[in-house]
Amino acid sequence: MQQLILGSSSPFRAELLTKLGLPFISVSPDIDENPIANEQPEQLVKRLSENKAQAIAIQHPDALIIGSDQVAVLDGTILGKPGNHENAVKQLMAASGKTVVFLTGLTLLNSKSGHMYTVVEPFEVSFKTLSPDQIEFYLQQEQPYQCAGSFKSEGFGISLFAKLSGDDPNALIGLPLIKLIQMLAIEGIDVLQPQ
Repeated sequence: MQQLILGSSSPFRAELLTKLGLPFISVSPDIDENPIANEQPEQLVKRLSENKAQAIAIQHPDALIIGSDQVAVLDGTILGKPGNHENAVKQLMAASGKTVVFLTGLTLLNSKSGHMYTVVEPFEVSFKTLSPDQIEFYLQQEQPYQCAGSFKSEGFGISLFAKLSGDDPNALIGLPLIKLIQMLAIEGIDVLQPQ
């Protein structure tokens, strides 16, 4: 089996990939993640997931490389990482009672053959109507200031939601495993067979 590389420094993505029982290494891609002028969220995550995989392919010319990128979108606007308490309060007040769409770009690149597969997987998070006191309490508990949208869905952030909707719950955390399994199968790796 070719070496499998997760092009990410995210411990959450690595934990998800571990579920598949395949040996892999994580390599942090060094790319510019800034959006291009007038780039739509779907285009951004597709481009960045591909760029991450391609950047790693330069150093690893005989590997299967997974690139992934995610954005949260509210009313057509990308929600970045708040960075501080004040911005997190603003983000959660804006999301209160609304639906945030998470878009995850997923790329599998075979750096030996050049075959590349990319999808953009949506996942919707509908927020409860939240009071300022509830938002304050949540932020004091979890302090998600480095998380897009100001919450950690894999943690106490679940308390903010009224409903989750999508084909793959792993997509919300940043790695759509169902689509990844399909891509790996095209490259001859069946996760239900011994490797």
